[in-house]
Amino acid sequence: MVEFEKLESEIFRFGENDFIEIDKKKVVSEEGEEEIIVIEKGFFDDKGGKRYRNNISIPKDEEVVDFLLETLPDFIE
Repeated sequence: MVEFEKLESEIFRFGENDFIEIDKKKVVSEEGEEEIIVIEKGFFDDKGGKRYRNNISIPKDEEVVDFLLETLPDFIE
């Protein structure tokens, strides 16, 4: 069985009721523990609850994060 523990979270709201959430999570399984970064896109429902549409999990690895930080701005231009 795999368990997820949220260690840290940041939410950026945009549009009328949309958000992007970035979480640092600890994954605990029979093989051990590791930390991952999860980027989720969602929206707030009529009652204010969070509803998630899409997500991506990446390893908490400096090379991977550096690649994303260097590459993403190129997609905005």
